[in-house]
Amino acid sequence: MVRIWAKVCKGEKILKDTIYEEFSSFDLEKFFDYIASICETLDIATPIILSKHIFHYLNYNNTSFTKADFPEEIDFDKLVIEEASNY
Repeated sequence: MVRIWAKVCKGEKILKDTIYEEFSSFDLEKFFDYIASICETLDIATPIILSKHIFHYLNYNNTSFTKADFPEEIDFDKLVIEEASNY
C-alpha cells in the first residue's frame, strides 16, 4: 500500500496537507503520478522531479520541493513529501 503525507509549508507553518493512498505496492515508475495527484488535490502546481528527489525519497522516506523546483510562481516555501505508512 502506498501512503504519502504531503505538506505545503511557509516558514515553519503547514498551510495545507493531505494523505495520498493507493492500494497497491510502491512503484517507482509511478512516482510522478503520485506527486501529480497530490498536487492536484492540494491545488498547487506540479514540481519538476529530479533524481535527487527520488534518491532522497527512496533512501530517507521523504523529500522536499522548493520554489526552484516549480515551473511557475508559488506562494509557499516548500512542498514536503513523506512516507506515511507508519502514521
